[in-house]
Parts: sequence; C-alpha cells; structure tokens
Amino acid sequence: MSIRRKMMNQTELYRKLYDLQDLKYRDMQVRIIPTAKPETVIGVRTPELRAMAKEIVKAGDDKEFLKGLPHKYFEENQLQAFIISGIKDLNECMEELERFLPYVDNWATCDQMSPKIFSHHKDVLLTHIKEWIRSEKTYTVRFGVSMLMTHFLDNDFDPQYPAMVAELRSDDYYVNMMIAWYFATALAKQYESILPFIEEKRLDDWTHNKAIQKSVESRRITEEQKRYLRSLKVVR
Repeated sequence: MSIRRKMMNQTELYRKLYDLQDLKYRDMQVRIIPTAKPETVIGVRTPELRAMAKEIVKAGDDKEFLKGLPHKYFEENQLQAFIISGIKDLNECMEELERFLPYVDNWATCDQMSPKIFSHHKDVLLTHIKEWIRSEKTYTVRFGVSMLMTHFLDNDFDPQYPAMVAELRSDDYYVNMMIAWYFATALAKQYESILPFIEEKRLDDWTHNKAIQKSVESRRITEEQKRYLRSLKVVR
C-alpha cells in the first residue's frame, strides 16, 4: 500500500527560499522593484524560482500552495505566477489567475506571468483582456495590455486592439510604461497600422514620447523609420 508523503508546509518552504538567498541580488531587486516592500524580498534568482515552482507541481503541492493568498514574500508571489503560467486547463488557469491578480503588486510578478494555455484560446483570452484593462488595479491593467502585446500583434492582429490601448488613461507609471512598450513593440511588428496612432498623437504626451524612445532603441525599426519617429516627438 502506498503512503502519501507529507505536503511541504510553510516553514519548509521558507527554509528552502532562504537557502537559495543571494543578498546582492536581493539588494538589486529592492532597487528595481520599488513597489515591493523590502522586507518581503528574500533575494532568490528567477531560474531557481522557476525550478522550485516545477518541483512544487511535480510533488502535487501546487493546489495547496495556490490557496495560500495573500503571501508573505515576493518570492511566493513569483512562485504563484510561475505555477499559474503552467496550468494546462483553461478554466482552472483563469480561475487561479483572477484570484491572484488583485494581489499582484509589482511589475516583475506581473510581467513574468504568461500562461502557455492562452495561445490556444485567443477568443476567451480577448474577452478577459477587455475586462482587465478596465480594472482600477494597476497590475491588472498592465497584465491585460501585456497579454494583448504577447498574443495579438502577429497573425491575430486587428487595428481595434491598439485602439483599445490608446484609449487608456492613467496616472500610474507602470501602466503608462506598459502602454509605451506595447506601442513600441507594435511599431516593430505592424508599423504601417500603428504609425497613425503616433502621427495623430493618440496617446498622452509622456507615453507618446516614451513609445517613440523605446521604438528607436529597437533593432527591429529601420534607421529611416527611427528618423521619422524622432520627428514626431512632443516637445514640451
């Protein structure tokens, strides 16, 4: 008769995380992720967290771990994001994602969460994106724009999608940076369709200029395109 092993408890989880701690990396993270409270950052590198997330899933501890919101540490949120990204059932993935998004409080956790299952269910994803970008929560909006950038700038592109993003207005730096990133990426992939959004200045001035800045830093934009984009910057 098989005996089910004891599930890893929180104390064991924290001990494993601190065993992987890199203090120099922690200090760097605290600097570049200012919305994460310093006392919540242990300092575990992303590859090690990804490997740990896979171990949690392989051991069958993932469902119990996902129930543990809100988490104490930044690294726990990272583990949550990586586990959700690997869920193979669409309904389960969406359920866990919707439960987690309100707790996402930094750009790193937001941007590193990208469920693989979404690439096979674009219609369902798009419905959720339209809800996410209307949220009052910074990182829910950022995640929605990120998913639009990830999944709808190639074969599934439609001009209505950048129009949705262009209509967004926010005072939050992390929302506006994602909008700028979206348009810079869109210019690289769908230049002729996206250019009018820049020519017509359909973004707020800061985001407009930041999108141009990120575009001209891209190797996917030609030198001629870069010269023209620079001429479209808003001079304050």
